[in-house]
Amino acid sequence: MAEAALRGDYTRAGADYAVEQDWAAYTDAEHALYRRLFERQAKLVPHYACPEWQAAIAGLEGVSEKIPHFGRLSEKLRRATGWEIVPVPGLIPDEAFFTHLANRRFPVTVWLRKPEEFDYIVEPDVFHDFFGHVPLLFDRTYADHLYEYGKGGLKAMRLDAVKMLARLYWYTIEFGLTRTKAGIRAYGAGLLSSGGELAYCVDDPRPQRRPFDLERIMRTEYRIDRYQDTYFVIDSFEHLMRETAPDFTPIYARLKSLPSFRPDEK
Repeated sequence: MAEAALRGDYTRAGADYAVEQDWAAYTDAEHALYRRLFERQAKLVPHYACPEWQAAIAGLEGVSEKIPHFGRLSEKLRRATGWEIVPVPGLIPDEAFFTHLANRRFPVTVWLRKPEEFDYIVEPDVFHDFFGHVPLLFDRTYADHLYEYGKGGLKAMRLDAVKMLARLYWYTIEFGLTRTKAGIRAYGAGLLSSGGELAYCVDDPRPQRRPFDLERIMRTEYRIDRYQDTYFVIDSFEHLMRETAPDFTPIYARLKSLPSFRPDEK
């Protein structure tokens, strides 16, 4: 990963890419922009977010008005599931990312997008990371899955299989759907924090919504510059844990010789 090409100040980062959040440095304009982003998504999530996410966000006071203070949130997280938030300057290398997850630390970007990026941003910012990812860390099963994913990521690096594992993250943690009593709902952070794709992923007839299939996911490419062509649907977080529990080593070995699927392939 070429740090020079990334947004964010990496000069202050430690060996693990952690930085200080410096919450006092956020401007009134940044808090106001964050509040606008929160208000937009707050109108959508009652209809499209999974119940676990909704329950978690309801228990977090004060997070709708200003950019959250990571230290205070970490105190609550540690009590709930043993996790904490680690401020980072932006995207970080795979090894650092996996190591944080494997130690129940979730990296959250410290900077906020610009007003002109209100509807779309390429790299994840503090709003995406907090609003999309952090609430579900209060769910024990989801949090345990992310912990196992981190350990699996370090193993995948040794087996030259990070690309396959990255696809799993993309189609679950970032863009996953789940079945609920009310119908299909979103749990992926890229969906929960999106002003347009959150409704699209549930309501629009165009994308495929396929049952969770680990090997199909690991073989399916994805695009970062448009709404998804394909979503994978779990039955519950317990279902996700069961399906990702087996040793991936023989799966990686088998899939390396097989072709990839296009994002829109039937």
